[in-house]
Parts: sequence; structure tokens; C-alpha cells
Amino acid sequence: MTAPSLLRVAVLDDYQGIAETVDWSAIPRPVDLLAIREHLAPGDDLVARLADREVVVAMRERTPIDADLLARLPALKLLVTTGPFNAAIDVAAAHRLGITVCGTGGIITPTVELTWALIHALQRQLIAEDAALRAGNWQTTVGADLAGATLGLVGLGRIGRLVAAVGHAFGMRVTAWSPNLTAERAAEAQAELLDRRSLFATADVVSIHLVLSETTRGVVGRDELGAMKPSAILVNTSRGGLVDEEALVGALRSQRIRGAGLDVYSQEPLPVGHPLTSLSNTVLTPHLGYVTQNCMSRFYRDIVDDIAAYCAGTPRRLVTG
Repeated sequence: MTAPSLLRVAVLDDYQGIAETVDWSAIPRPVDLLAIREHLAPGDDLVARLADREVVVAMRERTPIDADLLARLPALKLLVTTGPFNAAIDVAAAHRLGITVCGTGGIITPTVELTWALIHALQRQLIAEDAALRAGNWQTTVGADLAGATLGLVGLGRIGRLVAAVGHAFGMRVTAWSPNLTAERAAEAQAELLDRRSLFATADVVSIHLVLSETTRGVVGRDELGAMKPSAILVNTSRGGLVDEEALVGALRSQRIRGAGLDVYSQEPLPVGHPLTSLSNTVLTPHLGYVTQNCMSRFYRDIVDDIAAYCAGTPRRLVTG
């Protein structure tokens, strides 16, 4: 009997080194694993690393995979993305080249939890107080309350609804707006539907939970930031492109708004020396919304299953567009 051929698998953007701890034994072919822990932008270096890889695993939308990159990878037959879809992958181009694209399940609660971590950090000045305490100081700020404050949600989908529920638990008034949100759907989440400007003008906390598309790109711009209270904060755990980053930096520098908690950026990884990193009224995290033990375990369980199904000729969790 002929031994099964070697299956060359690459995992992109494996920053924490998780891929090498995964049990790949359920795959019926011996696996040659290439776990790329640093970020490589599309280009010659990335093509060289992936040239002999039959399977490439994309960690969410960390690396754009466009038609040009796909055309330069003739060995590639299976592309797996974590999550059920990936806006950074040209799925149509992959299909034209005969590349199968599969996804995984996911968990949304970690993003909800991180949203509230950023809100708390800003409201209670946790970063400043931690630094002050380590420097020998005691009680240097006065925090802002959540009870009685208004939470304005830009987007009220699955994640937005869970964020709203936590807001209610804190005794907050919850308002919402999105391009297609109806009063009936808002009421189902015990939220009050407002027009966009009114939401920004009345909220003490604005939290963004929209899908990035051509119609939502830059949906939070100078006008929206200008309408906010000087005491209000903005939190974005969705996608960086939803916010006009230059306008946000300007609003923060001038203290037009009190602060911003950001997990996502227009360019990721965030470049060293980016203006956001020099501001004292920001809390910044490196796109950690989905990076928890349970979520990563779910991703890799389905990645291994996707690859095993591909080897058996019965691919599953197909991404069609």
C-alpha cells in the first residue's frame, strides 16, 4: 500500500504560537506544519513562504488574500479561514483558480466581554490609576458612572444585543442606530431607536458593532465625533475602517471627546509610532476580541476537521462568497 503523501500546511499570523500545540493527528495524511508567527504583508516574502503549501489557514482578516496573491500560489488547493466568512479573502478568485475555501465556527461572547473591559478601563481610569499606583501615588482620578448613563450602540446585531443586555444590567439607558435598524427590532433588545446624530449627541458611551462594507466604511466621521459630548467615550471592537481614524485622533487630541477604547484599526498590526499610541486618553488592545482559549479551541477544532474532510474528498463548511 502506498503511504499517504505529505500534506504541507501553513498557518498565517499565528502570533501566540498556538498552531504548534494543536493535535493534527485526525488528518489522514502526515502534516508538514509551517506556523508563521510574524505578520507578513502580501508580497514576495509571503509568496516564497507559501510556495509549496497545499493548505493555507488564515487567522481571521489579519492577512489580505487577494486574486494576485492567490494566482502566485499554484500549489494551494485548500484555503481555511477562521470564522464562517472573511472579508479579506477574494473567495471568487479562489474558486476561479480551483481553490476550495472553508470556514469554521466561532464564538461572539469574547468580543462582548472585551467591549465591556474597554468601557470599564475608560470609565474608571484604570490604566492611569494603575500607573499612578506603581509610581507611589494614591487616588488621582474620579471615575464616571455607568448606572444612569446612556449607552449608544452603532449596530444591534448578535454582538450589539449582548452588549445591550449588559448595559441594562448596569442600569443604563440603551439607544441604537444602524442603517437598516427598525424600531421593532430595537425594541426587541430593549433599545430606543434614534437617528444617527441624536445617538452620538446623547450617548455617554458609544460602542460600534457594525459589519464593515462599502456602505459602512467611515460611518463614524467628523460630524458624528463632533456631535458627541466632551464627557463621552467611543469604543470600537468591530472593524477599524468603520471610523475615520484621522478625525478620531483629532477629536482625542483636542479633548473634543473624553476618550476612546480601540481593539481594531485601519491598518493592522498598528504601526509603531502611530498617533493613537501617543495619546493619554486611549485604551488600545491588539485586536483581541476573539482571542480567548475557548474561541481559539473552536477555531482549531474546525480547522483540523476541515482539512480532514478535504483529504477525504468531502469538504465541509464551504465559504461560497
